[in-house]
Amino acid sequence: MSTLSTTNRRQFLALLGLSAVAVGCGTAAGSGGSAKGGTKTLRYQGWTGQVIPAELAQDLGYLKDLELEWVGNTISGPQDIQSAATGQTDFGGAFNGAVVKLAAGGAPIKAVISYYGTDEHAYSGYYVLADSPIRSARDLIGRKVGMNTLGAHSEAMLDIYLQRGGLSPADADKVEPLVVPPVNTEQSLRQKQIDVAVLGGVLREKALAGGGLRPLFTDHQLLGSFSAGTYVMTDRFIRQNPETVRTFVTGVGRALDWSRTTPRDEVVARMTEIVRKRKRNEDVGALRYWKSYGVAEPGGRIKGKDLQLWIDWLAQRGDVDRGRVRLDALYTNDFNRNGR
Repeated sequence: MSTLSTTNRRQFLALLGLSAVAVGCGTAAGSGGSAKGGTKTLRYQGWTGQVIPAELAQDLGYLKDLELEWVGNTISGPQDIQSAATGQTDFGGAFNGAVVKLAAGGAPIKAVISYYGTDEHAYSGYYVLADSPIRSARDLIGRKVGMNTLGAHSEAMLDIYLQRGGLSPADADKVEPLVVPPVNTEQSLRQKQIDVAVLGGVLREKALAGGGLRPLFTDHQLLGSFSAGTYVMTDRFIRQNPETVRTFVTGVGRALDWSRTTPRDEVVARMTEIVRKRKRNEDVGALRYWKSYGVAEPGGRIKGKDLQLWIDWLAQRGDVDRGRVRLDALYTNDFNRNGR
């Protein structure tokens, strides 16, 4: 693959430029436990109108005596794991490429369980209006692509698509990825404020139900089924709270398996009730389109290939020094009692 051009916009995962002062020493504050057995409260960020696997696990009772403390919402995986790395939250989730980049930058984090992925039901699609002239990667030159955040899953898939479409780095730099809040992405496309909208999950299904859209490509078409993102915790938190981590990881894995084996209508009904009970003034309408979390492995267990793919890709692009990333130090399944 070609290396990045010198323009800042195409620097993959630029949002993750944490300083060594902030994360290198691994002394970020947290709720990490001095009490026997570790902390029983885990701070986290949610997503508006959605139920993340950790929230589902808590509602199902799989987290046992642990409590989740919601501190706000995010629309960015890189921001979410940055918050975990700096001790503002106790766990965060992001695209595995973002996890690799953050770890390569010196953040003392470790992936503990996969929490989302791509399959035939759960995927991100790159959609244009039905009458759009855009048909190929080359047609994207000079166009705007709206996505939830830069430097994460959506931009990575766009870059792969452009590279496979034969665009040079100079031409790829003429494609403009823009941050658009997920709840506004469909509207931005229909109002022609952007040329391509990245849509996934319930928001994708809701948009397609409205008609008038056409897929340009999907991440599932590019790479097939794979676990795409992991929850991470700091090494310090894991060291101080091993039983808490074990309960959390195992519970989330059970929730993922429950969502996979339970009739979809029942899962949607449960998620709808969760959103209503938390009383955050959220629209539950889109939840009826939920189909899958997309995690490939039973219990959310992490496969080395899920991270190695992005180590290789980022190193080839010059975004990370391969010598600063050890696969065996990036993740662990030791706390996951599922799927053994």
